[in-house]
Amino acid sequence: MPTIEQIRAARALLDWSQSDLADRAGLSQTGIARIENGTNQPNSSTLAKIEAAFEKGSIEFLGLSGVRLKTGEIKTFRGQEGFRAFMDDVYETARDKGGEICLFNGVPRFFSKFLGEEWYQMHSARMQQIKDKFTFKIIVREGDEHTIAQGFAEYRWFPENLFNERTFYAYGDRLAFMNFSDDNVTIRVLPQEEFADSFRVLFNIAWDNIAKPIRK
Repeated sequence: MPTIEQIRAARALLDWSQSDLADRAGLSQTGIARIENGTNQPNSSTLAKIEAAFEKGSIEFLGLSGVRLKTGEIKTFRGQEGFRAFMDDVYETARDKGGEICLFNGVPRFFSKFLGEEWYQMHSARMQQIKDKFTFKIIVREGDEHTIAQGFAEYRWFPENLFNERTFYAYGDRLAFMNFSDDNVTIRVLPQEEFADSFRVLFNIAWDNIAKPIRK
């Protein structure tokens, strides 16, 4: 978790005001000010929101005092706040760049569990509002009918013997690797267009030749 000094330094590095950070972290400007001047001791949940906001801004924290800006490196998102920040990035990329989104080895129950039903409903509604800007294909385990993104995505089943729960997510110029456990989620995003496009080629081969339309 970032220290007060790192929060100040990260804001300066990104040229964010306290209001900018508050907006991105879902907190109040007054709350950020009190944290930075030491009059309020933030809990772990608040610090996680701040850390997720900075990670989305490509900030990396080093030890207890260091801060640096990531450039072209893998970004890591962890826990619920990190997962939500990642999904914000998916939405913003779909809104601003459109294109083809591919989700392989999708496990819908993990999305509902770690994002929260209410939050995911919000995300689903905003994706549906911009669905004319992108195409979205999702491959899930054969028999899984938990198609929570059906309002803006197309699903197909993948054979049970070929499926595993290591999820890949290509959107825009990014390729994400998603690792779920019973109590946590870790997402690593590689901002490399060539890798994202190469993955889409392999995904579409599987989509066209192996995956099956879902039978209702």
